[in-house]
Amino acid sequence: MARRLRFRGTDSKNGGCPAVHEDLDSGEIIVQGPPLTDPEDIDQLKHFGPHDAAVAVPRELLVNHGPKEVDRVPRLIGLEEFGRLFHHFEHSAWHLETRRGYASDREDEGYARFLETGEALMDIDSEWCRNIRRQTAAGKYVGRVRVVDRPPTDGQRFLLSYARCNAATGEDVRNLWRDEADRAQLPGEDFWLFDSRLVAILRFDDADVFQDVEVITEPAAVLRYCQIRDAAVHTSVPYDEFTARLESQG
Repeated sequence: MARRLRFRGTDSKNGGCPAVHEDLDSGEIIVQGPPLTDPEDIDQLKHFGPHDAAVAVPRELLVNHGPKEVDRVPRLIGLEEFGRLFHHFEHSAWHLETRRGYASDREDEGYARFLETGEALMDIDSEWCRNIRRQTAAGKYVGRVRVVDRPPTDGQRFLLSYARCNAATGEDVRNLWRDEADRAQLPGEDFWLFDSRLVAILRFDDADVFQDVEVITEPAAVLRYCQIRDAAVHTSVPYDEFTARLESQG
């Protein structure tokens, strides 16, 4: 079975090697770079086995993108502190949504109506929408990319319809197919990125129930999420264009 590898980063300026990847299951770090082939160089290596390979990488690659500790202790925050982030960010708040459904959506009183009519109710005067309108009116950027399966789940179709409400607050709402997200090496986790300096990972149980929020501020880790955002925005399309394409496919 193939490994599940996550790209951690590169210092290359032209898209080539070297780079660092992480095995999501074993935690092993995979380093790629130009191979060391000179026999005199290889003879100097200790414990170099017949099936081993050696690569040469810049020191900065490991400093910037290698793991900083073996077991990182998650920093968890409560819902109240998480909610304050949406009122006090300085210039940008961006969200990646990857789940196939959310328990909170299914509990919404408008969800059953959506299943009947195919159209989600807009609540533009909710506390959430009023705050996001204030933030975008102040010139701040708020955006999200939603990953969608082929065919979309009911929960994803609900959010595609509700995107009209998100966009009405000034959000940049975009979508992409899951296979495209996989090709772009996007992670299968939901998170908010605030001001390109703080990551809030939303953690759910197997029933799609929201559990808690893990905060990451370590610069190298935050940079990786910034790169994920850039890849997601580049690969995705505006929600209305995505919806039009979906409807045209029947």
